[in-house]
Amino acid sequence: MISVLINAYACSPHTGSELGMAWHWIINLANYCKIFVITEGEFQDRIESELKSLHQKGNICFYYNPVPARIRKICWNQGDWRFYFYYKLWQKKTLRIANEIIKKHKIDIIHQLNMIGFREPGYLWKINTIPYIWGPIGGMANIPLGYLEEENIKQKLFVYLKAIINNYQVKYSKRVVESINRADALIAAVEEVEKTIHKIHNKKAYLINETGCYPGSCSLSSLKKSSSSFKILWVGKFDFRKQLGLALKTIAAIKNLSGIEFHIIGESSKQTTYNYMTMAENLGIHNICIWHGFLSNENVQEHMKNADLLLFTSIMEGTPHVVLEAISNCLPVLCFDTCGQSNSVNDEVGIKIKVSCTTKSVEDFAEKIYMLYNQREKLYSMSKSCLARQIELSWDSKSQQMIAIYQKVLEVFPNR
Repeated sequence: MISVLINAYACSPHTGSELGMAWHWIINLANYCKIFVITEGEFQDRIESELKSLHQKGNICFYYNPVPARIRKICWNQGDWRFYFYYKLWQKKTLRIANEIIKKHKIDIIHQLNMIGFREPGYLWKINTIPYIWGPIGGMANIPLGYLEEENIKQKLFVYLKAIINNYQVKYSKRVVESINRADALIAAVEEVEKTIHKIHNKKAYLINETGCYPGSCSLSSLKKSSSSFKILWVGKFDFRKQLGLALKTIAAIKNLSGIEFHIIGESSKQTTYNYMTMAENLGIHNICIWHGFLSNENVQEHMKNADLLLFTSIMEGTPHVVLEAISNCLPVLCFDTCGQSNSVNDEVGIKIKVSCTTKSVEDFAEKIYMLYNQREKLYSMSKSCLARQIELSWDSKSQQMIAIYQKVLEVFPNR
């Protein structure tokens, strides 16, 4: 059995995003190989409790590299550039822990799993006696500028500056370049990253979206049939990338439809939340919007089971876990044709619109919702098609793809 040492800063069961992504990769890969994991210690109790119930628990061994609570707070405040300083220190200590593990255990593969952002590849690539795999990798694309038209100067400057830094780091960051060149296999989270790695670094990357789903979460008998209500669900953090403002404008464009309910799950600062609620009131849709705030992953799943459509308006992602969860719950998806959702949502389970600008996108989203509202049989057909798409996007399928890459790398590593 192959033994794999995985570096995953963020990992926890019963969550989404990076935390859940790492957890699901680990427990599914453990069906096929022995897994050693180095992770941060915030969710140690949750991890150890959940491990006890897994049939493959004998194939998983966690090592914890905890950081102080104040650094964890910086980490989860997306956009706080101070995080990279502390994350770099964490990665240096992780290299020391990895070397100690390698002294005690036979390791066949080293896998840099998360965080998926390309800026911080860690230091495990420095261990040159063992095959090294990096990915899924994300974050190399830039935010579409067409969605800045109504933003303030501060937000515009931030996006422009980030794009400049992003482009520079992709090409010239010393550790990024060294990690890419050292890697025996690279995994791209989205098509844009696959193309960028090939164009800039002349290296092949396998395309595997970083998140998956579990078939069987819903059945034909549980699919929602036509009713007088039409529940649209939006899930995400209230930040610029997620484009909640665009979603609210879309709902305003269809507010004349009878029975429309817009369920919003997520949160931000009190001021940002207040601003969006005020926007909804000014748009005349405050009576349509139901603000749920932050909910547990289990409660989010329940809302998906009762909704008619997931409206996913994010313009910058890796592969959004919420989209895969929607497909797992047989919930059709309306989203942009970009990032990881572009690969996950096909014409059978949802509708994608082209990235353009705020005004055009509101029109496009509203047009598609009008169509689905009036053609409930099409919506029902998409729900049914989710059952087959779940298998194609399943964690087990993706784990087998990754195992195949491990085996291919091991075949050629002695001769590289």
